[in-house]
Amino acid sequence: MTDTLALTNFIKKNINIDDEDLKIVLSYFKTIKKNKNDILLSHGKNSQVSYFVKKGCLRLFYINEEGKDVTRYIAFENQFATELVSFITNEPAQETIQVIENSELLYITHDDFRHLMTIVPKWKDFYSIYLEKAYVNNAKRLISFTTLDASERYKQLFKINPNIVKRLPNKIVASYINISHETLSRIKSKILY
Repeated sequence: MTDTLALTNFIKKNINIDDEDLKIVLSYFKTIKKNKNDILLSHGKNSQVSYFVKKGCLRLFYINEEGKDVTRYIAFENQFATELVSFITNEPAQETIQVIENSELLYITHDDFRHLMTIVPKWKDFYSIYLEKAYVNNAKRLISFTTLDASERYKQLFKINPNIVKRLPNKIVASYINISHETLSRIKSKILY
């Protein structure tokens, strides 16, 4: 049970589920360890797995039309990560999932995830909440790109998710808030924490 304690707590925080159904859900998750810089999903492949981060960090990124690396999502401990569009549509992924820190992950396959929705009705509730949170987070990020300047975006990121700033290289932080590495360096040199 300690192997799935973090996932258990995460699920219970989001839905009211009885112990029997929770036991069924947990039985579909497997454990895997991955090293820094491993690629879990490559651009163009179908996303058939959803990951829960027990320890470490994953990032989802794509290469834009200028050939620039753009980080769209970062998952630390107690967060799920998958290339959601591909996971839902079964179309080739537009993003890559990369391990940023040595990581311990729990994962579930797409087929098992869908099967759980048919045998554990509460899992549908969990999925609905997960999708809603993903939508809200993405919408807020997109809005910040057009309403906040680079310095404001950095300050907001530090306030909302300081782990990104504290644990990740500047290159990834800059990519995540859609600014250049040089701009990030200038902003950080002016800010007193």
